[in-house]
Amino acid sequence: MTVLLIILGIIVLLVLWGAGIYNNLVRLRNNRENAFANIDVQLKQRHDLVAQLVATVKGYAQHEKEVLERVTNARAAAMNATSINDKIQAENNLSSALAGLKVSVEAYPDLKANQNFLQLQNEIADIENKLAAVRRFFNSATRELNNAVQTFPSNILAGMFGFTKQPMFEVSTEERTQLDKAPEINF
Repeated sequence: MTVLLIILGIIVLLVLWGAGIYNNLVRLRNNRENAFANIDVQLKQRHDLVAQLVATVKGYAQHEKEVLERVTNARAAAMNATSINDKIQAENNLSSALAGLKVSVEAYPDLKANQNFLQLQNEIADIENKLAAVRRFFNSATRELNNAVQTFPSNILAGMFGFTKQPMFEVSTEERTQLDKAPEINF
């Protein structure tokens, strides 16, 4: 009888311990999803500003059609992405397209002095800074989830309940190439 109670006690403790691990994994997954919801808010503002920026630049840069189309297509893809992983990829593509637009704008001194353009450029810079902050929070939440999914003993329950390692919101390969270059300074 005593042995049966001890075994029953051990089983109850194991169940409670497993429930605790499972609940922690759910909490971490929800935290990651909440962090991405914060990114979504900033991305919505970014998408709206990009449309305005493209319209402003269009008036000056008629022959830069390819660059503007790339930005417009990347924005549309980013707005239509549904899963977190698809959104990460689409936003990296949009960032890359915006970098190409910045290079093209350098050829238009009148545009660079236009008040509407300057205001949009400042607003986009502000949004990019906010995006960087919420991306860091998202990556921190993702790291916590990934640590729980990959470390013992929670990795046992994570595998049983379908929790998997999730991707970070990282700089795209094209952006990484640009970041690795030394900046040009022109006077």
